[in-house]
Amino acid sequence: MFTGIVERTAVVASAEETGGGLALGVKVSAEAPLPQWRPVELGESISVSGACLTAVEFDNTPDGGSVSFEVVPESLEKTTMGGLRAGDLVNIERSLRVGESFGGHYVTGHVDGIGEIVKIERQGDQSLFRVSTAPGLIEQMLDKGSVSVDGVSLTIVEVARGEGWFSFATIPHTMECTILGRASEGGEVNIETDAFGKWALHGLQRLRGDVVSDERDEPLIGMFEEGGSMKSPRDDLASGSVGE
Repeated sequence: MFTGIVERTAVVASAEETGGGLALGVKVSAEAPLPQWRPVELGESISVSGACLTAVEFDNTPDGGSVSFEVVPESLEKTTMGGLRAGDLVNIERSLRVGESFGGHYVTGHVDGIGEIVKIERQGDQSLFRVSTAPGLIEQMLDKGSVSVDGVSLTIVEVARGEGWFSFATIPHTMECTILGRASEGGEVNIETDAFGKWALHGLQRLRGDVVSDERDEPLIGMFEEGGSMKSPRDDLASGSVGE
């Protein structure tokens, strides 16, 4: 699990096709004033520009070292990973540990799709981004809701459902410390919508019959009474229906 608070950027050292997948290597710097870089462990999850990847090889050195990942075809289809080349920059966030500060929002690292930056407008010392993306992702967004863009936790300013775009503002710190500071109109970004909102919308769609369910969904749907209110499992216990 991640929070969308990017720790640093890293340089892509290698990006090689592997017969459908991609072998990705990044070089990480531990120079001040960056946060302390703890040694990488085999198999740990690291967010790379918003995509949760598994560390398969690493070289831990006092100055940061390097990390390698294997990117599967599904990730290449849903993210911008396939377009990475040596020398590109990516956002890096380590997975959240118990007791650490939760400063952004709940981010899984499971990218939903790609968006295109259609406009970047300077507003004082801030920058307003407008991003177009698929209707299915726009449907999962709300004004003032949360969204992860290239792994950065951001607050949505406006959602234009009819036109298929959403906007967000960035402060100078975000532009300086993440790859959004190098973004340009026409560029592509990884998008993950809010996980809680996604599940809520999914449940409502099933209640309305917009999504076809199967037998595995019946226990979930059965917890809702007609009209959308939640029914407690204790109600079934009281009636003796559980296990029948």
